[in-house]
Formats: sequence, C-alpha cells, structure tokens
Amino acid sequence: MIGPAAAQKLLPDIALPPSTPKPCSANTVPAIRSRAPTTPSTNLITSCPFDSLHPMPTSKLVPVDFAVPAGLRTEVFVLEPLTVRHNDLDYAAWMSSIEHIRQTPGFSDGKWPWPMSLEENAGDLARHDRDFGDRAGFTYTVLDPATTDVIGCLYIYPSKRDGYDADVHSWVRADRAALDKPLYELVSGWLAEAWPFTNPDYAPR
Repeated sequence: MIGPAAAQKLLPDIALPPSTPKPCSANTVPAIRSRAPTTPSTNLITSCPFDSLHPMPTSKLVPVDFAVPAGLRTEVFVLEPLTVRHNDLDYAAWMSSIEHIRQTPGFSDGKWPWPMSLEENAGDLARHDRDFGDRAGFTYTVLDPATTDVIGCLYIYPSKRDGYDADVHSWVRADRAALDKPLYELVSGWLAEAWPFTNPDYAPR
C-alpha cells in the first residue's frame, strides 16, 4: 500500500467556495437523528432537530485558505466526499453492520447507528454534504477501489473535547472488519500530512 503523501498526489485538492445552508423543512431535510457527534447545546443550530454523532456545526473547521483534500486513493481504499449519490450503498453498508459499528472504537456510546429509513439516510447525507461545502465538517465515504462498493466512512468534525482540534471517527462494514486498523493507520497519516490539525481526537486501534 502506498502512504498518504503519495496517495494524496493522485487526487487534487479542492478549494471549496462557501455555500449557503438550505433551510430546514420537511421537504429538504427530514427531522432525523443524524450520525454526527453531540456537543453542548450552545454550539448547535436549534432550527433543525438533529441529535447525533456530529451536530450541525456553526463555524468553519479549517482556515479559509486551506485547500480541502478532494479525497485519497490507495490500492485498498478510495476516499471521496460523501454525497446523496452514495445513499443506497452507504445505507446498505451501515445497516448491515450496526452491531459491528457500535463495537468500533469511537462509537461505543451507542448514539449512532440505529435503524432509519433510506429517505432519512439521504437527508443525513445531504447535511454532511452541506457541512463539507461550508467547511464546517468533512465526511468521506470509503470505497473498494476494485468494485466502488461502499465499505466504510470517515468523519472529520469539530472536537467535542478540550485539547483537541478535530473529532475523527471511522468505521468499516462487518464483512470488512479486518480493514478497520489499516483504515485507521492510513487516515492517521493523512491527517498528519495533509490537514492543518495538530491533535485530532481519533480513537486508536
């Protein structure tokens, strides 16, 4: 497997323009419990009823002049920004692996996952996509490079704890459990080499 520095050269950085968050309504974002982590209520946008692994952030996670990585590619993993177009495969991946994900380091509090509908999952993915465009949080789907099937996910959001500058979680499907540690090691190196964080909070394997 090639390292994060070499792998990163295969995909360009993208300087994302700020986007305007869409209003929350029954027609745009379902009132669901998202997968993003909880923080004190003073940091939440209360107009949208998310109660999740990562709440709706209100500030940018990275400097405005930072070129956000467009993704990462190795012989084992492809990471690309998670969007609604991944909905069916993302939904199948985590719904088949709920108990496995709950046992993954960083998910043991049981706040996510839990069963939801495919439509609710699409609303969740749309919110992550908006966070990415707003530079407030970055979610990458993890794909099998040979099949392009979704095999996991990576979340980079504001830290929930003092002393850390980012909150990072990742999971892989139950039938790809052996890839959990390799993904952790790849992402840890990527965070150190390609991101501006100095002390991300990422549960070790």
